[in-house]
Amino acid sequence: MKIKLSVFIIACFYFITSGTLLNAQTKIWSLDDCIQYALEKNIQVQKALVSNSIYNEDLNLAKSARYPSLSGSVRQNFNWNNVTDNTTGSTVFKGTNGVNVSANSGMTVYNGLKIRNGIKQSETNLEADKYNTEVVKETVSLNVLNAYLQVLFAEEQVKNNENQISSLSDQLNLADERLKLGAIANSDYLQVKSQLATEKQTLAASQSQLAINRIALMQLMEFPITSDFQIQYPNLDSLVNQKRTPDPVEVYQTALGIKPEVKNAELLKNSSQLSIDIAKAGHYPDISLNTGVSSSYSGYQTSFSTSYKQGSFGSQLSRNISPSIGLSASIPIYLNRQVKTNVEIAKFNLNNAELNEFNTKDVLRKAIEQACQNVVSNQIEYEASSEAYKAVKESYDVALEKYTQGLMSSVDFLIQKTTFISTESTFLQSKYNLIFSYKVLDFYSGQPLSFK
Repeated sequence: MKIKLSVFIIACFYFITSGTLLNAQTKIWSLDDCIQYALEKNIQVQKALVSNSIYNEDLNLAKSARYPSLSGSVRQNFNWNNVTDNTTGSTVFKGTNGVNVSANSGMTVYNGLKIRNGIKQSETNLEADKYNTEVVKETVSLNVLNAYLQVLFAEEQVKNNENQISSLSDQLNLADERLKLGAIANSDYLQVKSQLATEKQTLAASQSQLAINRIALMQLMEFPITSDFQIQYPNLDSLVNQKRTPDPVEVYQTALGIKPEVKNAELLKNSSQLSIDIAKAGHYPDISLNTGVSSSYSGYQTSFSTSYKQGSFGSQLSRNISPSIGLSASIPIYLNRQVKTNVEIAKFNLNNAELNEFNTKDVLRKAIEQACQNVVSNQIEYEASSEAYKAVKESYDVALEKYTQGLMSSVDFLIQKTTFISTESTFLQSKYNLIFSYKVLDFYSGQPLSFK
C-alpha cells in the first residue's frame, strides 16, 4: 500500500512539473512580454534602481540634519599618590576611583539656510535620478522593439525562402519530365536545378540569420538561450502605409513635456542652482543650541582590594547631577578664500548644467527631426516597393503560367523569378523599416511601445 501511494505521488509530481515545463517552453512572447521581462532582468535597469535607493538615503540624511543630535559618554579613572594622614602623621599610598557620566545634545539653529537648501537639493537629485532610470528603461525598450522586429523580419524571410524552394522543386520536377520527353535541353534542366541549389543556400543563410536575431533578442532580455523561444506574430497590416505627415515642431513640443531625459536635465540644473545657495551659506554664521547633563562618582582606595567611599555610587550620581545649556555662534571672518571658491565652482557647475540641458534638448530635437523624415521617406519607399512588388508579381505569375505550359524557356523564367525574389525581399525590408519608424515616432509622442 505504501509503495502504491509513493508511486502515485511521484506520478502526480511528474505530471505537474511536466505540465509546468511544457507551458514554459511553449510560451509565445509578445512584444509587451519581452519588454517587461527585459526591464525586470536588465543589469543597467537594476543599477539605476539601486542608484534611486542611494539618493533616497541621501535625502533621509539631509532631513535628519534638522533634528537635535544626542550622545552619551561614560569615563572611569584610577589615580594613586602618597597622602599624609592628619591624625597619625603617617604617609600612606592612596588611590582615587572616579566615574563621570554625561549626555549631550545639540542642534543647529541657523546656518544660512544650508539645511533647508540641502534638503531641497537632495529631493531634486532623487527626482532627477528617477527620470534617469526612466531614460534607461526607454533605451532598453527601444532596443528590444528593434530586436523583436528583426526576428519578425527574419521569420518572414525564412517563410518566403521556403515557399520559393517548394515552388522551384515543383518546377524542377516539371523540367525533369520535359527533359525525359525531349521537350527541353539538358542545359535548361540544369539551370532550374542550379537555381534550386542557390535558393537552398539562401534559405540556410536566412535560417542562420533568424537564429542570430533570436539570440540577440534573448540576450537583450537577459533570457537564457533556448531553441524553444518563440515570439508572437502581431497583425502588422494596420501598421503600414498610414500616410502620416508628422510635424517635427509639434512632436518636439510634445516630447519636451514628457521625455524623461529633458526632465532629468532640468532638475540637475535646479540642483546646481541650489549648490550655489548652499555655498553662499558659508558667508553666514552658524548658530547652535547645546545642552547636556553630567554627574560623577569618586572614592578613595588604600589598596586595590579595599576602598573608603564618600557615599554610595547611586547617591553620589544623584547628588552630583550638573545640567547645562548654551548657545554658540561660529562667525566666519577669513577662511582662505574657501567660501568664495566654492561659490565660483558652483556657478561653473550651473553653467555646465545649463549647457547639458541645452544639449539634451538639441539632441532630442535632431532625433525627432530625423524620425519624422524617416517616416516620410520610408512611406515613399514602401509605396514604391509595394507597387513594384505587385507589378513584378503579376509579371511572374504570367511567366509561371507560360513556363508551365511550355511557352517559356527555363532561362527566361528564372530571370523573372530572380527579379521577383529580389523585389519581394526589398518590399519586405521596406515594410519593417516603415513599422519601426512609426514606432519610433510614437515613442517621441509619448505612446507606448506596443502592438496592441
